[in-house]
Amino acid sequence: MSYYNKKTVRDIEVFGKKILLRCDFNVPLDSEKNITDTKRIDESLKTIEYLLDKGAKLIVCSHLGSPGGVFNPEFSLKPVAKYLSQKLKCSVKLSSEVLGEVTQKIVSDLKSGEMCLLENLRFEPGEVENSKEFSEKLASLAEIYVNDAFGVCHRAHASVVGVTEFLPSACGFLIEKEISEMSKILSSPERPFIAILGGAKVSNKIEIINNLLDKIDVLIVGGGMAYTFTNALGYPIGNSICENDKVPLAKDVMVAAKDKGVKLVLPIDFKVSDKYSPDGNYKIVDADKIPENFMGLDIGPETIKIFKETLQNAKTILWNGPMGVFEWDNFAEGTFEVGKAIADSGAISIIGGGDSAAAMRKLGLTDKMTHVSTGGGASLEFLGGKILPGLSSIDDK
Repeated sequence: MSYYNKKTVRDIEVFGKKILLRCDFNVPLDSEKNITDTKRIDESLKTIEYLLDKGAKLIVCSHLGSPGGVFNPEFSLKPVAKYLSQKLKCSVKLSSEVLGEVTQKIVSDLKSGEMCLLENLRFEPGEVENSKEFSEKLASLAEIYVNDAFGVCHRAHASVVGVTEFLPSACGFLIEKEISEMSKILSSPERPFIAILGGAKVSNKIEIINNLLDKIDVLIVGGGMAYTFTNALGYPIGNSICENDKVPLAKDVMVAAKDKGVKLVLPIDFKVSDKYSPDGNYKIVDADKIPENFMGLDIGPETIKIFKETLQNAKTILWNGPMGVFEWDNFAEGTFEVGKAIADSGAISIIGGGDSAAAMRKLGLTDKMTHVSTGGGASLEFLGGKILPGLSSIDDK
């Protein structure tokens, strides 16, 4: 499905209108409720500033974490309101609720060029349930709906899909950018086009693999999903993570890659540990010799060398999923070395959100990437050829 015909904020008249803007402010917080990574907020500022400059009365909404449909101050958007106030150099009033008299008063007092922020949408059970009643009440606050929350576009939630039944809708600049960058590499990539897939599960990636095999020249597999492929080759994997029911799928991918002329690059060695812990006893073993009581937690040095050599000639690189448990220093080398190799390659590089994006930010290499997606799950489904409900529900031009 093409999303290029969807309305954007450029296609709507917003002056003096109440605009409900869905953003993705699901940002990480430390123990003192300080935001540790502001990228998702920063990426929405272009749309926010555009709408404010055009004289909209802006009602911004988002979720944070998974509070389970009940009010929980641990998941309050107060840190987000504080950060927005600093960035926008104006007071961003946070309502103490999503819907109710307090919100009604704040919204009714808005003047053109002003904004407010609703409390965490997931304090309301109707949000995740995509309740029609909740959707209608949320929509009743505004005259137009704008979605700029790419990270939740794969979720059929009330603030993502439900409200579009009751309001004219458009997408913001962030969603427009995400669609443009990812569509480009799917439709006309510069070659060689290399996809690197990691993370824990083959099941999460199987659709993206099947969609990409017709488009890529090389597929590199690492991370937890590599052990399902290792198992499929008939090698012992010890206590490594493995989706036994997906072993036939891994075999199918190997056959399909060969049939389509796609070079499949699998690890030839692993860093294994005697326990799932940052300080377990670890050693390097060949891919076909994982000991019985050990588990693979990173790719090994010879695999790192091969992956880096493979990436040197790339013209387009897509990366989704870490090579190991990169949050632990002893098992971060594979992920970080692959990240550095992508940065040094000079290729068009798309990082598919989630842990891969977090690794690049940890390395300070985000600016060397062509595009770092704000949505892990959403980017996966988009690249896998799935229809995203949060995009398909937006009005066509």
